[in-house]
Amino acid sequence: MYKMGLLGKKVGMTQVFTEDGVRVPVTVVATGPCMVLAKRSPDKDGYSAVQLGFDDQKPSRVNRPDLGRFKKVESDPKAFVREIRLPEEALSRFEVGQAVKVEDVFAAGDMVDVTGHTQGKGYQGVIKRHHMNGSKATHGVHEFYRHGGSIGCRLTPGRVVKGRRMAGQMGNTQVTVPNLKVVGVRPEEGLLLIRGAIPGGKNNYVVIRYAQKKPLLDRA
Repeated sequence: MYKMGLLGKKVGMTQVFTEDGVRVPVTVVATGPCMVLAKRSPDKDGYSAVQLGFDDQKPSRVNRPDLGRFKKVESDPKAFVREIRLPEEALSRFEVGQAVKVEDVFAAGDMVDVTGHTQGKGYQGVIKRHHMNGSKATHGVHEFYRHGGSIGCRLTPGRVVKGRRMAGQMGNTQVTVPNLKVVGVRPEEGLLLIRGAIPGGKNNYVVIRYAQKKPLLDRA
């Protein structure tokens, strides 16, 4: 078992039961196999990593430079390509063109970090985006019910402070959920069962890595 990561696609959520009869909510992720497209070495690139590709893509949807890279390694075009950092001594375990399967990387009980893009909610106001209360709807309040109020003072500091909660785009950001537990691995189907929810909607691509920080609570 080597500590690296895999690329996958969110299938949906379901539930499984433990031997004690406890119901556990899980997210099903289709993870493989992932194709090794390239290797990054410290001597040439300044860091060590492997480049993985997942999910076949139509050649008509890939630009010519990328088509050339896929052809060079004798691989079909891939829709999702990401790099996974690895120690330099671990690079020798991989070869370009190698297929990495889910059972080669993860096992039940492992703790993982899942990175993906959250669902986009469009442009939203401060009440929906930041759960503000808004203004009163009486006592002379006129067309100000769902506004955010003052955003600063012209004297001090004389500008809008960075991070001020205001209206704007909600969702559609990259988020990493740490320390999720792998409940099960189904190698014959290439599926990974992860406890809890992960970012994104169905069919969204995610990156699954071994947890980088020790969890505060070891959940069952």
